Amino acid sequence: MKITDTNERLKQIQCVGLISKPYDTGLTNHFIKIKSALLRYGVELLVESRSSELLGCEGVSFDEMCRRSDFLIALGGDGTLISLCRRSFEYAKPVLGVYAGQLGFLTDIKTEEVESFIDKIFTQEYRIDTRMMLEVSLHVEGAKQTIVAFNDVVFSRPKLSGMATIEAYIDGEHINSYYGDGLIVSTPTGSTAYNVSAGGPVVYPLTKALILTPVCPHSLTQRPLVLPVNFEVKFKSGDEDTVIIVDGQDTYCIGDYDFVSIKIAENGAKLIHRMDRNYFKVLKEKLHWGLK
Repeated sequence: MKITDTNERLKQIQCVGLISKPYDTGLTNHFIKIKSALLRYGVELLVESRSSELLGCEGVSFDEMCRRSDFLIALGGDGTLISLCRRSFEYAKPVLGVYAGQLGFLTDIKTEEVESFIDKIFTQEYRIDTRMMLEVSLHVEGAKQTIVAFNDVVFSRPKLSGMATIEAYIDGEHINSYYGDGLIVSTPTGSTAYNVSAGGPVVYPLTKALILTPVCPHSLTQRPLVLPVNFEVKFKSGDEDTVIIVDGQDTYCIGDYDFVSIKIAENGAKLIHRMDRNYFKVLKEKLHWGLK
């Protein structure tokens, strides 16, 4: 079974950057193990300044860390990894997710496995998967602000008693009016997040596609829509209070903009995984598939 579409490897490993889960003061011992494992290979470990305050070490700015590092480590969970992929997007550095807890969808290396996995990195026993990201453009008076999303962009009603009205256009042509609690625009990686809870399809993460899933639509005829990657979709809302939530981390008000356009970003996020990571095994465990 082909599980990746690239044979990419790290060209050199002289310096590694690390960020940790915000406000989590219980990760220091895991950080020390990571640092010791890298030191065995003569690799310098840089820690982002905010994380260094929690981990009790010297820190550097986020930009310096990204610029100098050959790859980056997210120590915490899926949310920490998503934040790092978004913040470091312009640097195009591969990211390793180390999960301090149970098995995650994205962070498949547990803290107790990190030392042995670092050894495997230096013996080329790893793979790098490129995950699609969304380019989100917020347009106002001829100018635009561009941000990236890893999992999804959610258009949501501002209050429980209201209903969101979202108009969607492709190539200037109106394709649909979404009435209900909102609309999710998802990457294949994000298909197992809010998208699947709203009844959207589970899409293999290396698939090239853009997924639109209505949230509790007013009409039963509304269904999820999967589009090719070369499509750019423009969105407007009949309610200026409709909010735009990017990866559950950043929030914008659609009333502040003339329209919002979403397409697949030219570059993706590079994730470092075990060679034997099996996506379907993760699905079975997290979604309890096959259980009687």
